[in-house]
Amino acid sequence: MPQQWPAADIARMILDGFDDYREHFRQITDGARGRFEQAQWQATQVASAARINLYEEKVGETVGRLHQSFAADVLMDVSSWPLVKSAYISLIDLRFDDELSETWYNSIFCGLFSHDLISDGCMFIHTTRPSLRRARAAQTRTYKPHGQLSGMLASIFTDYRFSEDYADLPGDLRRLEAQLRENLPDWVCKDPELSVELFSSVLYRNKGAYLVGRIFTQDDQWPLVIPLLHREGRGIQIDALITDEAEVSIIFSFTRSYFMVDVPVPAEFIGFLKRILPGKHIAELYTSIGFYKHGKSEFYRALINHLANTDDQFIMAPGVRGMVMSVFTLPGFNTVFKIIKDRFSPSKNVDRATVIEKYRLVKSVDRVGRMADTQEFADFRFPLSKFEPACLEELLEVAPSTVSVEGDTVLIRHCWTERRMTPLNLYLEHANEAQVREALEDYGLAIKQLAAANIFPGDMLLKNFGVTRHGRVVFYDYDEICFLTEANFRHIPQPRTPEDEMASEPWYSIGPLDVFPEEFPPFLFADSGQRKLFDQLHGELYNADYWKGLQEAIRAGKVIDVFPYRRKGLDNE
Repeated sequence: MPQQWPAADIARMILDGFDDYREHFRQITDGARGRFEQAQWQATQVASAARINLYEEKVGETVGRLHQSFAADVLMDVSSWPLVKSAYISLIDLRFDDELSETWYNSIFCGLFSHDLISDGCMFIHTTRPSLRRARAAQTRTYKPHGQLSGMLASIFTDYRFSEDYADLPGDLRRLEAQLRENLPDWVCKDPELSVELFSSVLYRNKGAYLVGRIFTQDDQWPLVIPLLHREGRGIQIDALITDEAEVSIIFSFTRSYFMVDVPVPAEFIGFLKRILPGKHIAELYTSIGFYKHGKSEFYRALINHLANTDDQFIMAPGVRGMVMSVFTLPGFNTVFKIIKDRFSPSKNVDRATVIEKYRLVKSVDRVGRMADTQEFADFRFPLSKFEPACLEELLEVAPSTVSVEGDTVLIRHCWTERRMTPLNLYLEHANEAQVREALEDYGLAIKQLAAANIFPGDMLLKNFGVTRHGRVVFYDYDEICFLTEANFRHIPQPRTPEDEMASEPWYSIGPLDVFPEEFPPFLFADSGQRKLFDQLHGELYNADYWKGLQEAIRAGKVIDVFPYRRKGLDNE
């Protein structure tokens, strides 16, 4: 190998591309405070989508620069890339975002080379970053009440201020103190060692700002989230004080848009979040603050580790078989894998490219807690022994262009991953009366909240919704979604003649985007009891005028509030 092979120059150019990405990421993120203070909600949505798209844009630019700067026979000599990796490691060792820079390097390598050439020698399949590489703690502020909760809360909001004043700070503080005393045992509030630790940077998402931290004594701790709202014309409102781990977990859920937060040292902040939410995998935490590509890296590492250390085998996921996607899972790993079938049911008028486009769309819209986040993968390779034979047989039958067997390896050329949930239709089969009512109430709310966020699910069958471990109903089948404003909601025309009324086929023309809400009840519910109950709970969904009203509000620029937490005493505002 010639000594002059430019490993160090290639490594430097890859890192320069990463620096460019990080700077643009930081600029978009830093703008979140101003957008919140000025109530620029549409700009917030634009910024959120721009930040998600930024990664692939910058990867494309960096790959382009590498092709321009190095001869093809030099750049594409994969046998020399271990030298690039080695040079790159020495460049990133002292960085505070070194784990993210490894993922970036992987993205560049995959942009240059076929996935067949992936190896740990050439890229970072396993991280080279020591897990305990720095003793520094996350940037936080600590407050001690010394028996005066009200004084402590007041000092917090002296530190966390905005260009807009608080609308009613004394009233908010009284309400927060009452919530704190209600949420925590009395002895905790009286503990002389009681402390509150908050992350220095505020987290922003959609129309809210969030203070995030923990409450702790010598022996115990509770997560702490304080959401803030900007009430246009009135100022900033401190909306709630949340200490329940399940509720805080929902705020950081895989069904929501990503937070914007200034994190100089990402690993420190993730470590801080992990301490207050020990049940969350770090992949999900990285994703929750916008580093979704690194979340994907951590997910993949967890997956290969799981496969290497268990006897778990892939099986077909429980539930009704899909007409477009085939879904399989690992019983011991809380994820489903979705592949596109080669042939769709005749009733589906979409093609493969459209399905891919719709699944990608979900990443860049406000998921309002009602759509599962997805990760897209290419060229997964798994040991043949890790597939239950019946599962592999079905995948090879329905998607031979995507799934193939190469010796003792199964190659999956393209798939999505999603968090596994219980399909709503299966949940209802085993639910008691109270659970059925609660689930149908939430199912209707899910449809309404998606609609208010300008998303129409299209196929609203129960099987396309899942129930999370927290009992929330979430949509997860995206092959027919569209923006609500694209759909044409219609009333069924009155029959012109008795023959029209008796006809088995519609007597009126139907366009490709026409939706007739009056047809929903028998379509959605085979069970007449569930159909009647849903009519009581959410009967307006059967009226085209309800949907048209939402469309008008969206076209007028209204951005809705969808709160990821329970609002005590404020729900009717």
